Amino acid sequence: MRNIKPLFSLPVLVAALGYFVDIYDMLLFGIVRIPSLKALGLSPEQVSLEGVKILNWQMTGLILGGILWGIMGDKKGRLSVLFGSILTYSLANIMCGFVSSVAVYKVLRFVAGVGLAGELGAGITLVSEILPKRLRGIGTSMVAGIGLLGAVFAFFTVELFDWRTAYFVGGGMGVLLLLLRLGVFESGIFQSVKERNDLVKGDFFALFRKKERLLRYLKCIGIGLPTWFVIGILATFSDEFGLDLGIRETVDPGLAIMWCYIGLSIGDISSGFLSHYLKSRKKAVLYMMVFTFFCSGLYLYSGVSSVVALYALIGFLGFGIGYWAMFVTIGAEQFGTNLRATAATTIPNMVRGTVVLMTTLFVVFKGSFSTVNAGGLVGLLCFIVGFYSILTIPETHDKDLDYLEV
Repeated sequence: MRNIKPLFSLPVLVAALGYFVDIYDMLLFGIVRIPSLKALGLSPEQVSLEGVKILNWQMTGLILGGILWGIMGDKKGRLSVLFGSILTYSLANIMCGFVSSVAVYKVLRFVAGVGLAGELGAGITLVSEILPKRLRGIGTSMVAGIGLLGAVFAFFTVELFDWRTAYFVGGGMGVLLLLLRLGVFESGIFQSVKERNDLVKGDFFALFRKKERLLRYLKCIGIGLPTWFVIGILATFSDEFGLDLGIRETVDPGLAIMWCYIGLSIGDISSGFLSHYLKSRKKAVLYMMVFTFFCSGLYLYSGVSSVVALYALIGFLGFGIGYWAMFVTIGAEQFGTNLRATAATTIPNMVRGTVVLMTTLFVVFKGSFSTVNAGGLVGLLCFIVGFYSILTIPETHDKDLDYLEV
């Protein structure tokens, strides 16, 4: 039984608000990175070094959490993930408000990463399965578009309160959202296979057993690489790029992230309607990826000389990577019901986890090149993989999701 819901329904609203809290908590460290580490007594040099390490701990948690919640989503249900993940990251973020050492900070951001890993994939999977296929792309894009404004809310929360209070706000919102989710019902498509003991559900390694399935999975990950190059490198380390570009004004990474996510929110909503108009997921993502590539070149090599111009370009870059929801939707649509949550939850977190590799390469390249050229090299690698992946992956627009992986 499909249990089809309208576009404006409680599950879609709850998924959007859940992603709002998810993004708030995920991006909060990037915004409070400098003030929080300074408050813990670190020097400017230590802030840069330890900031990368803590971010890597969080992203590693996302990878492991993506696997954990993805398997649970296919075995126990989409709602079990939405409840469990938000409880985990809410408690971790509340504890971050009490942190007093870098070592504890790393552990808590790792736990938060594990919790944050389940939100988007489970939400997109649930919304994809309950909406009619003609509205699927618009619905998932609206979830992401609204949810991504959590980054803007995080920035203004840090502006109004100190960094510890900002963590308390994030944890508190998560607890409140947990109560709202009590009224959401499970996907009908999942319910139809839940009791089937003859069916393998949530087998993460099944994604690797067939070459064709593995290639689909890797291409889904590849499509998302440019998105986190923009967020994890160009926006997060915008202060360092600003220095290398000779910008005299101080570049605030928190403000850069905010503008990036404002653009990303607009782009995500736009990508859903673009896909609907073109009747193609692939074309919508490809056009936006080309736009992002062009804007990345302007950001790094057009000779940006003012902080206003830099923030504007970051906003355009955010719009360009607004295919994020479409990319996760593609991941959900590529796989059958018994592996859909596993794929859709692990794919975005594998992409987020590649930030560890990106930041590592970025640091290594800075040893031999300028900050701008180091960023350019990392970006080039990401876009090569991204373009190849979107050009060769199967189209999924209007695909019926009531099928199984065998």
